[in-house]
Amino acid sequence: MSDHVVPHFHNDAGVSVIEIGSQEFMCVGANPPFDHPHVFLDLGNDSEIICPYCSTLYRFAPDLKPGEARPPECVLKDRVA
Repeated sequence: MSDHVVPHFHNDAGVSVIEIGSQEFMCVGANPPFDHPHVFLDLGNDSEIICPYCSTLYRFAPDLKPGEARPPECVLKDRVA
């Protein structure tokens, strides 16, 4: 069992870049019920990654805490585990 929760992010706002403080995360595309399959993304040694479903560009921002995003409304809240 995992000792941490993988953060989930969405792009309902349609922004060109979402900066995140996590290197491993899930992209859901849009808020449910309009989400795409929840895809696990891992930046590894890279600083950017594009979601293969919705083409959202995620960029690692070391000044953000894990689970935080810029813009902050892109963090998926109240998700069911």
